Amino acid sequence: QVRLVESGGGLVQPGGSLRLSCAASGIIRNINAMGWFRQAPGKERELVATITSGSRTVYADSVKGRFTISRDNAKNTLYLQMNNLRPEDTAVYYCNANVLTTDWRIIPDAWGQGTLVTVSS
Repeated sequence: QVRLVESGGGLVQPGGSLRLSCAASGIIRNINAMGWFRQAPGKERELVATITSGSRTVYADSVKGRFTISRDNAKNTLYLQMNNLRPEDTAVYYCNANVLTTDWRIIPDAWGQGTLVTVSS
């Protein structure tokens, strides 16, 4: 199958930075779009940013200018550089990918287990 594993979460003070990573492994032929989502306590999961295989990006308005999404296609790895973090960025961050498997199946929404980001002084 396909596995996505996030890392890089933690506790950071307001104004600080963190870099999240998401490593994809398994029966992967190609990864199309990838993205980061987040879910704060008591709220629904929301889009943070997405990136296509050609590196076209889309950001939520709330993170524009502060977060940068990128990917290393050779390593099947997704990144999220988060700068100038705010308390309202506190959430579990999830990696998402649209995957073409080696046996030519499409997994439209592969998800990781999430990594917790806490922004607090």
